[in-house]
Amino acid sequence: MTHAFKNCSNLMVTGASRGLGLQIVESLVTGGFSPGKIIATARNPDGAKELQSLAEEHQNIHIIKLDVTSQESIERAASEVEQLVQEAGLNCLINNAGINVVANLETVTADKMLENFHTNSVAPLMITKAMLPLLKRAAAKEMGMGIHRAAVINMTSLLGSVELYWGDRANSFKWYPYRTSKSALNMVTRCLAVDLEADGILCMALHPGWVRTDMGGPEAPLSPEESISCVLSVIGGLTEKDHGSFLHYTGEQLPW
Repeated sequence: MTHAFKNCSNLMVTGASRGLGLQIVESLVTGGFSPGKIIATARNPDGAKELQSLAEEHQNIHIIKLDVTSQESIERAASEVEQLVQEAGLNCLINNAGINVVANLETVTADKMLENFHTNSVAPLMITKAMLPLLKRAAAKEMGMGIHRAAVINMTSLLGSVELYWGDRANSFKWYPYRTSKSALNMVTRCLAVDLEADGILCMALHPGWVRTDMGGPEAPLSPEESISCVLSVIGGLTEKDHGSFLHYTGEQLPW
């Protein structure tokens, strides 16, 4: 369903300087079904050499500086995005930026919990709130639900599933900050889905798989290319039935 991105005039992805965010941008511009404008955010654009190289080759990539933990930076970015999308609005927001603060029961601290929550749970909410006028502007122009109209995609994790963390599955990844921050992001997603349904803005949470990135580590089974190929296929095929959902990169429903 990647061809659906041809009907997506303006797309924004956070955390695009590396990892999955960078792969999303690269896959979109090289796949032949690129959105009109791809707004790629990075905390340090000058240091994002691979993203800069892509933007030099593809005129529809626009790099914006964004520190997702700074409200001032979020508001400044929202102003820049508005200048780029203008009356068309924003069709798709992919909240991808995230961190993993590894800490088990012995090593966890309040500061570690709050650090992970700020980036993984609070920031996607604040970014969505800042972009809401632009999402509503796009949603007002179409019917139905999906990236052709307006959608918020929160990149979450299977590790945020409360139901799955039990029994045999409870013997690995004892990461208090990361797991709980993703559980919170899932609830943020459902809250947004309730509040934005009347505006026709699709909201959902998507697990990209365990991927070989700086965060996933070298032992992860999926390459970024494999993950994002599936992720973009799922995003491109989203409709009303997927509003408020928590999906695996294969498109399967995941338990909360």
